[in-house]
Amino acid sequence: MSTRNADLSRRGFLGGSLLFVAGAVTGCSSNPMGGTATSAAKTTLNVWYHAYGEAGTQQAVTRYAAAFTKANPDIAVKVTWIPGDYGTKLNSTLLTADAPDVFEVGDFNTGLIQSGQIAALDDLYGDTKSDFSTTNLDYLSAGGKIYGIKQVDDVMMLYYRKSVLDKAGIKVPTTLAELADAAKALTTKDAKGLFVGNDGVGNAPANAIWSNGGELIADGKAAFASPQAIEAVTAVKRLHDDKSLLLGFTTDWWDAAALTQNAAAMQWGGLWSMPDMQKALGDDFGVAPWPALKAGGNPVVRIGGWASLVNAKGKNVEAAKKYVQWLWISQTDLQKDFNESYGLHVPPRKTVAATADKLRAGSAKDAVDLAAKYGKSNPNTWSSAVSSVFDTAAAKAMTGQGDVAALLTAAAEKAQPEIDKQKV
Repeated sequence: MSTRNADLSRRGFLGGSLLFVAGAVTGCSSNPMGGTATSAAKTTLNVWYHAYGEAGTQQAVTRYAAAFTKANPDIAVKVTWIPGDYGTKLNSTLLTADAPDVFEVGDFNTGLIQSGQIAALDDLYGDTKSDFSTTNLDYLSAGGKIYGIKQVDDVMMLYYRKSVLDKAGIKVPTTLAELADAAKALTTKDAKGLFVGNDGVGNAPANAIWSNGGELIADGKAAFASPQAIEAVTAVKRLHDDKSLLLGFTTDWWDAAALTQNAAAMQWGGLWSMPDMQKALGDDFGVAPWPALKAGGNPVVRIGGWASLVNAKGKNVEAAKKYVQWLWISQTDLQKDFNESYGLHVPPRKTVAATADKLRAGSAKDAVDLAAKYGKSNPNTWSSAVSSVFDTAAAKAMTGQGDVAALLTAAAEKAQPEIDKQKV
């Protein structure tokens, strides 16, 4: 499962939209806010968010929109909250007159640039550009221009139950072989050793490739059929062969429940679920990177997250850019609130992250430190068309439905035209 699909899977809350004008809120939503008033607004922005699963997020973005309109009475903001398959709905709507002025994406890809769909946002950064990591800037860039502003950095890593590993005399795995050995040893009649996702695949194939020094895409070419990649996916298949993976749980890897309900001793998961871990387990859990394939290799912590983009084909480009700059560049207090108060995320601006109290100690600090040392992000040509081809082949390979090398080679050949389409 790609990061894109995983992010979509953990969403599914209420739909609807709220329109914010000077001094009033109008629109339709399950939120009890309401009312009507005349407005000085000359422009109405339609801003799309996917349905975040963390409680309070919808209310937060509606507050932010109201605050923006209060400061800019000439611009009303309609917040549209999209449940379900956000990516499909967004891609289809972008082709119509109802396309949003501002929208977020969880997996940026350069195809949006190639199609002329999004506006360059270099001018919005000003002297704050150095306050964003090079990794994030590069991810949102092509052809020397920056096309988005990161809203949150989502850190994904391996969670483990300290007490369970200690009781079994097992150390935190540092290689894939150690992970497989631990998962097998920790599997009992009541629990499995490891949970990577209900399909038993999740991010494991990509993690394994990176952990062996490979890449998904390199120099514009599909690289997931390289010798390093084939070796990695072949090795990670052992997790299935040993029957030590938790499959078909009630929630997927993005939720803390598999670990907190003792269904698995180790779990791949996101920083966003750490508050739930802490509430249920106290300090009886730890975090670690996905282990290196072999001793001396490359541990992996995945960095995802959502970025705000401006529709270059919309009627309100300048007003949209003003909104994005106001919220994701200027309002550091709101950026901190968005990242710390609804689940747990890392603020993309380094100075804001430095003030995030919840990231300063314990496992949260460990996760942030691991991300800084071992962080890997999907390439910005990793579109849904490319990732789905890889995901299908990797899933078949991991579950023994064909020769690993043949499956990955065929997938790389099929994915290459989709990569080529995105050249800027």
